Amino acid sequence: MQNKLLVILLSVALTGCVTSRIEDARETVTGISEGESVVIMAKSYHSGNETESDYITCVEKTLGGGSKGIRVVPNQQFVDALFPWFEPRTAPADTKGLPKLMERPGVAAAVKDMGVRYIVWLDGDTERVAEGGSLSCAAGPGGGGCFGFAWWQNDADYEASIWDLDGFESAGTVSADVSGTSFLPALVVPIPLIARTQTKACKGMAQQLRAFIVQ
Repeated sequence: MQNKLLVILLSVALTGCVTSRIEDARETVTGISEGESVVIMAKSYHSGNETESDYITCVEKTLGGGSKGIRVVPNQQFVDALFPWFEPRTAPADTKGLPKLMERPGVAAAVKDMGVRYIVWLDGDTERVAEGGSLSCAAGPGGGGCFGFAWWQNDADYEASIWDLDGFESAGTVSADVSGTSFLPALVVPIPLIARTQTKACKGMAQQLRAFIVQ
């Protein structure tokens, strides 16, 4: 009974250990009309690594979901329709290359057919930055169990650059910085208390993007 009570107290004390900061920096006036849409693209974070596909999918679903959702063109559909101009090696590095890109055969027509008004370039990742504690498990004739306490901290750091195809210009940026500490106390049975940093960063990013674009 005492062990059960301790586990409950630990659960109450240690859940929800997440801090977040969502910010935006506006460069132009934005807005979106009926029939216009947004596409979410991955920007290379560093050599050999792109923003996680599951994070992009999460932002797409959250941005497009609910009664106030914005129409979102799936990333792969957009890339396929404009092949090869938005492949990693050929995608424009900044808005200066957009007018020339739109002059290429079929590009402007494909963008118009999909109604894409904004391209959102996501940059960042989620990584473990610290960990500690110890946990040991053993089994014997009379049974077994795990004892100890472990923790780890993940940081989810993402930035979105919003390009407005209506004027071939940068509309601004939105950033999400979320830090969370997860715990694994074990009194015979381990009880993971997970800080969902990437999920929190996804929801915060999508909500701020929606507010930024719709204004």
